[in-house]
Amino acid sequence: MSTEVSDTTEQSTAGATWKTLLATGTIIAVVGVLAIFFPFLAGLTLSVLLGAALLVGAALHAVHAFSAGNWKGVLWQVVLAIVYAVAGVSLIVNPVFGLATLTILVIAYLAVIGVVEIVMGIALRPEKNWGWVVASGVVSLLLAGLLFAGWPASAAWALGLLFGVSLLTSGLSMVGLAMGGREAEREMPVGGTERAT
Repeated sequence: MSTEVSDTTEQSTAGATWKTLLATGTIIAVVGVLAIFFPFLAGLTLSVLLGAALLVGAALHAVHAFSAGNWKGVLWQVVLAIVYAVAGVSLIVNPVFGLATLTILVIAYLAVIGVVEIVMGIALRPEKNWGWVVASGVVSLLLAGLLFAGWPASAAWALGLLFGVSLLTSGLSMVGLAMGGREAEREMPVGGTERAT
């Protein structure tokens, strides 16, 4: 006769947070679908958001200039604030101008997020549906390559479209992982139990 003890300390990570994963993945997937249907608008939105972020950076540098201490520190903070402000205003006033630059940034984003998702998916291998995360990373890398091949001619529509596809696949991978976590939570026994065989 042997005694088998179930270990409840090693709970599934996805099982503990599947509801949050499901909600977040669904929202990201819906935003991705909207970006796919309205790629030019999505590209312009990204350009305006970057411009707004640069204006916030300009304001922070301007505020930091007052606490920089010596005149050289103040000068550099003021110069940085001006550069941030000019770039931010130009992106907000003419967001189409920023699409080509943003396309390069999205290529870098897709490449980095693709590598991160592949590594994260492989690290999640004990979890159910870990392959979804790896597949999402592969898709992001493929999209980065396609976008780079068509740059700059396709920047007007490809930026929003490919960003939307990336968001959609990332959202679906999170939903898939959440479903696996829900199954793991349902299969997990309540409390620590000992089973004699």
